[in-house]
Amino acid sequence: MLEMLLNAYNRFAYTDKYIIGFPYKGVVYFGITSAEVFDRFITLDTSGHGQGFIPRFKPRNSEKLALLTLAKMEPLMSVEYFNDLVADSKYNRGEIFEKVITERFGQVWEKDNVPFNLAGDIEVNGVAYQIKFEKSGLATENTINKLMRNA
Repeated sequence: MLEMLLNAYNRFAYTDKYIIGFPYKGVVYFGITSAEVFDRFITLDTSGHGQGFIPRFKPRNSEKLALLTLAKMEPLMSVEYFNDLVADSKYNRGEIFEKVITERFGQVWEKDNVPFNLAGDIEVNGVAYQIKFEKSGLATENTINKLMRNA
């Protein structure tokens, strides 16, 4: 099931480039990677709300250690500061991470709901990226099925 959803997601995705992030040993890290690397750290989860399964970026600590090298991860901020940003906001961790990354690249962040198959979350030097923080879902089984029916 995971392989089928991931293959379909990649088939429809606007970009195969990712800016990923996660907390590790008190620091929030970020890095740029490709679907080839990113896909190795995706697990299958249930989506809820009757949407079926969902591939989710949920690396274990041993996988985070591997990603530090594979995705050339860089320190972004302390986990404590990141958690303060989340606590002082109406947005969730993934949205705050997206905001911080967008601003790091000198752009203005606005909350949007543009589907993954129509655009990336950010464009840097002409390259579109999806931004994913730990525990981010990709697309639900129902969403993938709708895209496949309309293809």
